[in-house]
Amino acid sequence: MDKTFLKYFDGKEGLYKLLALAAVLLVFFPIVLNNFWINIVGKYLTFGFAALGLALLWGKSGVLSLGQGLFFGLGGYCMAMFLKLEASDPISTKIQSTPGIPDFMDWNQLTHLPALWIPFKSLPFTLFAVVAVPALVAFIIGLAMFKRRVGGVYFAIITQAMALIFSLGIDANQGLTGGRNGITDLKTMWGWDIRTHSAQYILYFTTCVLLLLSVFLLQWLLSGKMGKMLPAMCEREDRVRFTGYDVAFFKVFVFCVAAALSGIGGALFVLQVGFMAPSMVGIVPSVEIVIFAAVGGRASLYGVIFGAMLVNAGKSLFSVSFPQAWLFAMGGLLIAVVILFPNGLAGGWDYLAQKAWPWLLGKFKSESEVEEIEDTAPKGEKL
Repeated sequence: MDKTFLKYFDGKEGLYKLLALAAVLLVFFPIVLNNFWINIVGKYLTFGFAALGLALLWGKSGVLSLGQGLFFGLGGYCMAMFLKLEASDPISTKIQSTPGIPDFMDWNQLTHLPALWIPFKSLPFTLFAVVAVPALVAFIIGLAMFKRRVGGVYFAIITQAMALIFSLGIDANQGLTGGRNGITDLKTMWGWDIRTHSAQYILYFTTCVLLLLSVFLLQWLLSGKMGKMLPAMCEREDRVRFTGYDVAFFKVFVFCVAAALSGIGGALFVLQVGFMAPSMVGIVPSVEIVIFAAVGGRASLYGVIFGAMLVNAGKSLFSVSFPQAWLFAMGGLLIAVVILFPNGLAGGWDYLAQKAWPWLLGKFKSESEVEEIEDTAPKGEKL
């Protein structure tokens, strides 16, 4: 196979991993899961975008952000605004005091659509905003922080504070954002009913394809100069800076890419579940995204996806069976993984692949060689 082609996948191993992930998501799950679980897994996979961004930012660059929920929420609210405006046409809202505006605005006695909402009547603008708005906010935050060489725990705390401020701002502006209840009752997208079974399957496959494309994009990004610079910055940032490279530029760029991926995940989440609320924006979802990355393996583009699915599945199980204890269970899972598997599940898999599998393969190979020699040896001779 052409080496130039393989370098975009980090070699044959990266290509095989991508094909295996595609087979699991596009073939295995649709065959074994019914419509209900397809929708659930599709919702889990939307968090995979945020986890992928954190794998690039934290796992490859060494920059921990505790505010990825902010960008997930920005993308989600951009999509929710478009869907809510489509559901608030004058005919559907004719019983309101002011027809043609979202119901929560009418409840809060607004008489016209705020200027912030007007551009989101356009689907092309909305799709652009889903990526551009989180990236723009990340650019402003990153430029302000990284140019001043703010990093480490200070950057993590600042990003967490930004997520908290955003969630509180949504909660406090009920007439503009829907407040604590969020934006609900989202039904159609350009006249297409997103609540039907067929729509859920289409949205699931759309999520999977976009997720696979995102993995390929990051692999392609890491196959070039960026793939060498980020680990170098993570290990010896001062040395990279002394060689003349603008470390702040690389950090801002990676931060913006991670934010854009989180925004895409947030928009797909809204399409999958039909609502967006402040509870999906603040500190708790931001910390959960970090747990996804830590459990799956923060430096593995594939591990964080499976980490997102595994932790979300555990969260659903524990929150139903033990509603008061599931947070403690998630915290215990994080601690256990950090202590027992510092590199996450992907690190454990790599260890098996590098140690156990070659050992087993060597044993089988040696036995087969003995059998082959015995078969070819002259009769009457013993080895």
